Amino acid sequence: MSIVYLNGSYLPIEEARISPLDRGFLFGDGIYEVIPSYEGRMVGFGPHIDRMQNGLAALGIQLGWDHARWRELCDALIERNGGGNLGIYLHVSRGADTKRFHAFPEGVEPTVFCMAFEIPLPQKADRTTAHGYKVSVGEDLRWKRCNIKSTALLGNVLHFQEGYAAGNNEILLFNADGFLTEAGACNVFIVKDGVVITPKLDNQILPGITRLMILDILRKDGSIPVEERDVSRDEVMNADEVWITSSSKEMAPVIEVDGKPVGDGRVGSVWEQATKLYSAAKFDY
Repeated sequence: MSIVYLNGSYLPIEEARISPLDRGFLFGDGIYEVIPSYEGRMVGFGPHIDRMQNGLAALGIQLGWDHARWRELCDALIERNGGGNLGIYLHVSRGADTKRFHAFPEGVEPTVFCMAFEIPLPQKADRTTAHGYKVSVGEDLRWKRCNIKSTALLGNVLHFQEGYAAGNNEILLFNADGFLTEAGACNVFIVKDGVVITPKLDNQILPGITRLMILDILRKDGSIPVEERDVSRDEVMNADEVWITSSSKEMAPVIEVDGKPVGDGRVGSVWEQATKLYSAAKFDY
């Protein structure tokens, strides 16, 4: 039985209730994070909470929790759910008003809901055994503030479903100018001539924590050059390697884009090298 946290109480998930007037339910008016943990060790806890605090500030939701309080809650959820390999889902909405009205209400307490769920172990850094992903491509039709990790995810859901319905694992999105933004639920990297390249951050792209960690780890190591810049559709279609990255997938190699093999159609050697570096350092964040 899964134990969750809701507004100050730990209880079985079957007993958790929120008001139908909660603005998270009515408007998607909230912020969330997912932090992976393996045998009680969280990956990227600090950067995840930093991003949550930034998102809450961007939406004007005042909660006032510091890192220590979030860590205490995460540790308690891990313990109460038996440890192991868990994703920790943190969700803060603006709270429940007495009516449905678009403007922000005053005097409303935020709703805090958190839960743990089982996650698989990440793939080993072995290109001979790693599972390669297949992805679709599409035009990015989401809203223009994708840098905020809002619970209003319908745009992402529709794009992800487009790729899923086509029999693929994900979808790569391109803006109206033909430049890569991200995937339905992931950031995207390409590799060309040994250089790791990812789109630079702006309002079209979520500042992914795995993305942040990969760039930091590779730059500190120095053995693999990295670039943050605009990436065209032609560059993606002619890349030597393509990766999609997220907290749950970590670094997932893509072997086919829109039915066309990436490189030689096999998981690449740069992915293997970068994954080894990431795996060795990921608990340091």
